Amino acid sequence: MSLAPRAVLVHRTTEYEELVARHGTHGQAAFFLASRGRDIAEIADRHHRAHRALAEVTAAIPPAWRQARVERSDLDRFLFAPEDVVVVVGQDGLVANVAKYLTGQPVIGIDADPGRNPGVLVRHRPRDTAKLLAADTGCEELTMVEAVADDTQRLVALNEIYLGTPGHQTARYRLGLDGDGGVVEAQASSGVLVGTGTGATGWLRSVWQERGGRFALPSPTEERLVWFVREAWPSPATGTSLVAGELGTSGGLTLTVESDRLIAFGDGMETDALQLTWGQTVRVGVCGERLRLAGR
Repeated sequence: MSLAPRAVLVHRTTEYEELVARHGTHGQAAFFLASRGRDIAEIADRHHRAHRALAEVTAAIPPAWRQARVERSDLDRFLFAPEDVVVVVGQDGLVANVAKYLTGQPVIGIDADPGRNPGVLVRHRPRDTAKLLAADTGCEELTMVEAVADDTQRLVALNEIYLGTPGHQTARYRLGLDGDGGVVEAQASSGVLVGTGTGATGWLRSVWQERGGRFALPSPTEERLVWFVREAWPSPATGTSLVAGELGTSGGLTLTVESDRLIAFGDGMETDALQLTWGQTVRVGVCGERLRLAGR
């Protein structure tokens, strides 16, 4: 007998909950914010809207379905099953946070606070949940990026992967491209950013604009990545000729560490990062897996 589908609701602790956890009570949190010229009422209102959205989505799940909830900070410890339907209730970034832990499960993005989110990934309202779960909704397959280290560590991201230092120190490494005849360049920089068409609406776009937009950014479903070296430093030992480019499905970017420690993390989740040391090599390219996101 096959199992009934399981709806996995992914959410994030609200700013109000974080404030109360830090200060102990609503009153103490309100006093703290007032001393800095802020009113807790606005934050509490957003908290209530988020919980109303979560309650509305929960009520729309068919009675025969199984249910589970997972908070953003617990994603790396949650086991997703093949029959899961993942319902993300929150911000666009929360969809990116969950993407790396999935293996083809469909994702429905629910905007918990319309008007504050761009709605690129959380495309639906809570009232649409029942219809989306009942229908065989078509999904867009969004390109993802992966980094694989020579010790088999692997990282997947929906928006972008950052390679550099965990602090603000200079990252030192050797950079090379597949099919470039083995040419590599020693570099010292603020790190390397490799991302997708989905990521082209965020961090990648800001770097692209600063560089003058020399090439077109990919679309979310296009199997093409773009990469940028941030603030490459020219010196007698380091170069700046390889600072931006594009990667197709057969191409990759290879980085060999020449620092005591570098990390690679995806979509802003630095707590779940690859740890890289002297002499290690990591290759970054188009991921063979896709995020299946319910369309509009």
